[in-house]
Amino acid sequence: MLGLLSAIGPFAIDMYLPALPEIGSSLDAAIGPVQMSLTVFFLALGVGQLLYGPVSDMVGRKPPLYFGLGLFALASIGCALATGIEMLIALRFVQGLGAAAGMAIPRAVVRDLHTGNDAARLMSLLMLVFSVSPILAPLAGSAVIALTGWRGVFWAVSIAAVIGLATIASVLKETRPSEERVESSLGSALRAYGVLLRDRHYLGLVFIGAFAMAGFFTYLANSSFVMIDHYGLSPTMYSVAFGVNAAAFFGAAQLNGMLCERFGIVRVVKTSVTGCGLVMTAMFLYYLSGGDRLAVLIVLYFIASALMGFVIPTTSVLALEQHGAIAGTASALLGTMQMLTGAVVMTVVGLFTDGRPLPMVAGMAGGALIAVVLAWITLGGRRATRYAAG
Repeated sequence: MLGLLSAIGPFAIDMYLPALPEIGSSLDAAIGPVQMSLTVFFLALGVGQLLYGPVSDMVGRKPPLYFGLGLFALASIGCALATGIEMLIALRFVQGLGAAAGMAIPRAVVRDLHTGNDAARLMSLLMLVFSVSPILAPLAGSAVIALTGWRGVFWAVSIAAVIGLATIASVLKETRPSEERVESSLGSALRAYGVLLRDRHYLGLVFIGAFAMAGFFTYLANSSFVMIDHYGLSPTMYSVAFGVNAAAFFGAAQLNGMLCERFGIVRVVKTSVTGCGLVMTAMFLYYLSGGDRLAVLIVLYFIASALMGFVIPTTSVLALEQHGAIAGTASALLGTMQMLTGAVVMTVVGLFTDGRPLPMVAGMAGGALIAVVLAWITLGGRRATRYAAG
């Protein structure tokens, strides 16, 4: 259920990826403004979590979810009725603010219930449902677009939000009881953010995941233009190619619990992020040397996605491990930093986007290599091992 709540926001991203070229034609907008409708969603998704996390520590996990999904549903209806690209961009920002609730709070619920390897296993299970979105959403989006045009995508996600509201009301139990909220207030939230921003180990783990995800965000923003316009794939075939990489991510993530128990969380993170960096470097060098085969892009990114499936859930578990008393706030800051990092990287790559693969691949490889450096700095000493074990 938590995975489904987490997936509502990503569905609003992935379902309309096949429609990006059509949105540009329909609203008479260039590639840059159309991509901005994606970038502002990520910005709002990040900034909104700063609010939802502390509020969920103060009032419980369920009320902020009600508010966020309600706001998301209303903004989605507005997006469906947008008459210009500027209006769509503004409403996408509001939509992202609503979706942020479903990103920050489920991670806090996992931390309310479990820690250590159990949390890694549950976080990966959450990612399993969450990661079905990049497989099903583009395919569903292609079908909806074929029947109703791109506006139908936003009607569909507004219905999904209403279903999410009904699910929260009927199934989700409150995991932040009132006695644990006594010490929570605006002042305590600000102090908690201060504690987190001074915790170098927490920040290191957050940014390992952030830069690993930044490569994926770059792929999100550019892959439809590259695969549909440059390589000539249909929206449906693009959705299949996109879904293959997502399958690698969530399939690998389901092995996290077993691997972490056998080798330790720290070793799994360091090995996986290093492998991802090497694969992405190979892809960048191939395109830099003049290569231009779609099969190379799909195969190498399939491998990199699988390795990211080992990195992203486990770094989230490690980052929250020592902050159970402020899990909502810690989860919110983690999500905010990761989304803002992704938005910044997408914006920078967007300055060089020309519809060809090389700018996209360069951004993806750059994010992966920064994650490698951060992983070996953050998890390179004995303190990191003791931190993970504690």
